[in-house]
Amino acid sequence: MAKESDNAPLSELVGGLVSDVSGLLRKEIDLAKTEASEKVSKALSGVEVLVIGMVLAIGAVGVLLSALVSGLAAFLVTQGFTQTSSQALSALIVGFLIAGIAWVLVSKGLATLRGANLKLDRTAASLRRDAEVVKEKI
Repeated sequence: MAKESDNAPLSELVGGLVSDVSGLLRKEIDLAKTEASEKVSKALSGVEVLVIGMVLAIGAVGVLLSALVSGLAAFLVTQGFTQTSSQALSALIVGFLIAGIAWVLVSKGLATLRGANLKLDRTAASLRRDAEVVKEKI
């Protein structure tokens, strides 16, 4: 007894195969979309926590710098400065120190981001080689 697919014309078999493959591809694409959506959701929740942590860290740095100014002012008072002048001088010292550190870090960051450092040298070289190969073939 022959199966039904044994008697089916080749065009129907090919059509069925194409239909099955396209259905499989659609399901794979849907799975990839779902998985990507889940990964993006997890990444966004991680970014939210990171941002909150960074805001708290900035606040903590502010509090620590304020404590440094107060401590330096107290030290200057013990050295004979008035309360007002010791607070002003300690704020200036800490402010200039932090500004100097910030300037060094910003300068280093900008130097890293200069256009020369962002060139895609390997990609450009690979594209040149590919173009030369194509020219040779022509």
